[in-house]
Amino acid sequence: MQLSDVNLTDPDIFQRAVPHDMFKVLRREAPVFWHPESNGSGFWAVTKHADLKEVSKNPGMFSSQRQGTLMRDPAPHDLPFVQAIMLNMDPPQHRQYRALVNKAFSPRMISSLQGRVRDMVKRIINGVIERGACDFVEDIAAQLPLEVICEMMGVPEEDRRSIYAVGNRMVGFDDPELQPDGQLAPMSDAETAAAEMFMYAGKLLEQARTHPSDDLATALVNAEIDGHKLSDSDFNFFFLLLLIAGNETTRTVTSNGMHLLIEHPEQLHDLRQNLGLLSTAIEEILRFAPAVHSFRRTATAPVTLRGQRINENDKLMLWYPSANRDEEVFQNPDTFDIRRHPNEHLAFGIGEHFCLGANLARLELHEVFRGIVTRLHDIEPVAPPRRLRSTFINGVKEMQIRFTPGPLEV
Repeated sequence: MQLSDVNLTDPDIFQRAVPHDMFKVLRREAPVFWHPESNGSGFWAVTKHADLKEVSKNPGMFSSQRQGTLMRDPAPHDLPFVQAIMLNMDPPQHRQYRALVNKAFSPRMISSLQGRVRDMVKRIINGVIERGACDFVEDIAAQLPLEVICEMMGVPEEDRRSIYAVGNRMVGFDDPELQPDGQLAPMSDAETAAAEMFMYAGKLLEQARTHPSDDLATALVNAEIDGHKLSDSDFNFFFLLLLIAGNETTRTVTSNGMHLLIEHPEQLHDLRQNLGLLSTAIEEILRFAPAVHSFRRTATAPVTLRGQRINENDKLMLWYPSANRDEEVFQNPDTFDIRRHPNEHLAFGIGEHFCLGANLARLELHEVFRGIVTRLHDIEPVAPPRRLRSTFINGVKEMQIRFTPGPLEV
């Protein structure tokens, strides 16, 4: 693998596998690398742990808001929509909006959900355990985060599958299989999916106003920024972000983690024998196969990063799978080790945009893998996992597995 072979813009490459060989070359030879784009302006590929931290911790110099956080350049008429999502805000606006939902995701609030999440996991595994086979993605990994965030937001059970399908279309814009007509989607289809999510959020908003309850939707309806309540569109953007971020990413890490444990049966065995390893195992899954490949920043002024002169408005792409295997930070970085400690991975980001739902994700991952290793035995793949075609989400679309059928748990 040569530097000239590096191509981080082709989703077909990422569908086959995360291109760790390319990242290794970049970290060694060009850790801040100017990468051309056939359909864009080009970008600086940031692949080292320390540089990703530096960019993430300096939102004044490296903006999420100027052009959003995805690789694809937003059309000028779409930019206001992009900038209205909290993920794409800069301080101080980002801090104001984040403060509205911080309380719902505090360690105390999340720990209070543990019993409910454990019950959900029991019901999910009950749904497959007698069959002895399932699509792990659809039947297990997708179920828990969808149920949890929908319950937090007050989404009725009968609406949750349609919400899940719309979310798939929003993040799967580079994968024709996830689009309704089976064609490679222009960004307009992601916009259509977002519009559908907005329409649903409007119904949920009205429900929260007319029938308030102890859920996050009602809390958002009553929240204020500088003495002003959220507008309808602010509520809709919150709903969109929480449903996507709270569902897609945890589903992805759960699927990636199951695949890793199947590939490393001796470590799956150790986990079964010692549930005390769950915490370090989950951190290693997050490091080794994070949910997100990349996020974008835009330089707000000329700056030098690791000797490279970056101009104002230059695009930078932060590559999390690469930072998580930086040889300067992790010993034997290409080895999956459920006992790894310390583990300073950046799967949840760092700085202003550190993942709001990190505590919730860790709880869900802990409970779902606790359920899997104690109840599903002799797990083996039926076929290789089918990966998502995306340079954004490190996802698995389908993973057929079989296991020894077991009893229902009451």
